[in-house]
Amino acid sequence: MGVARAIAATPDRSGWLTLLAGAGLAAAALLLPGAVKAGEFSPPQGCTLNVTVQNRGCSVSQHYVCSGDTQGDMRTAIFGKDGLRYQSRIDAETRWMESINTINGIQDRLVENSKDHASFSTLEETGYDDFDFWTESSTGERLRNIGFDKLTGEKTTIDGVELEQTRFHLKTFNANGDLLIERSGNQFISREMGRFLGGTESMADWTGEKFESDDSPVLFAFPGEDGFGETVPQFDCDEMMARFERLSPEVQADAG
Repeated sequence: MGVARAIAATPDRSGWLTLLAGAGLAAAALLLPGAVKAGEFSPPQGCTLNVTVQNRGCSVSQHYVCSGDTQGDMRTAIFGKDGLRYQSRIDAETRWMESINTINGIQDRLVENSKDHASFSTLEETGYDDFDFWTESSTGERLRNIGFDKLTGEKTTIDGVELEQTRFHLKTFNANGDLLIERSGNQFISREMGRFLGGTESMADWTGEKFESDDSPVLFAFPGEDGFGETVPQFDCDEMMARFERLSPEVQADAG
């Protein structure tokens, strides 16, 4: 790939997929949400918002489904303090079908003809799932993602929602086989929701620079509850701003 800085922007499905600024993503029109007014999320026409999740790391996720999608598909829109940052669609196996970094406009899609796609049902049934798949960006770049998700056996309840902890490891390579990003950490799954949720992770890029993040869920708001559709993140925003201000001007420019 054209050497791009890796900007952690926790995607919806698992912590094991990082948005790579400059690495790319491809999305359909339904990825674009409806109007966002006064901090309230409005899903596209034909879509229904199921739950809003306030996360650590100054983000809030909107999880919704659309009638025009394949049955089992789920969509996510992630907001930061500065607004909409990321959107995606996953399938019933939590495969990363398509997504878009709304900050830089780069899009990405799953390459169907991959060696071993991720499988949420395999993880549920056996406690372990490994994967080896490719994505292709709107800039033409192809990335290979190799890793695994494993249930640790630990269970927890966050804001009344039962979750199970996972351990994951992911290596992302360019088309030439060069290692770009290596990530590892812990995430959560919800069997009821059929999806991954964020957690804590460590990431290192090809330059040797390392990053730590925590995007664990804190609050869940379902239809009729306070905070449902809220787009303003509530947790760790002051800390994230302080970290951003410590970055070099060049990195700040790329991130913004």
